Amino acid sequence: MAATFSSPSTVVRLGSATSFSSPPNNTCLSSGFLKSSVRGRNPLRLAGACGGKFTCFERDWLRRDFNVIGFGLIGWIAPSSIPAINGKSLTGLLFESIGTELAHFPTPPPPTSQFWLWLVLWHLGLFITLTLGQIGFKGRTEDYF
Repeated sequence: MAATFSSPSTVVRLGSATSFSSPPNNTCLSSGFLKSSVRGRNPLRLAGACGGKFTCFERDWLRRDFNVIGFGLIGWIAPSSIPAINGKSLTGLLFESIGTELAHFPTPPPPTSQFWLWLVLWHLGLFITLTLGQIGFKGRTEDYF
């Protein structure tokens, strides 16, 4: 029995006899499901990458554009100035509440003041508009859509 396991055995593969003791064929299998054999290089491990400074982001990662800020501000002020809340606009209510709170200036606005509601709603709308404007403007300029 031990002699059976120690001797090279022969296997028939695709009509040809092959021995297990022979060196294996170097067949290269490729598929769209397998990763390529080329290994990606890690830029953090490269010597002298980025002039000796190692960063994970581009220097101008925000890629700010004043067009987005300008159009976003106009794009928020215009709809928030429509009189939709009891005949008043959100911008008008915010400015009115600012005037009311400035009338008793040294004293801060109480937590139950309408000022906080209008302040949070107005700025939340502004930041959402600016964020979507940045996504849309940069997506359009970089051909994402």
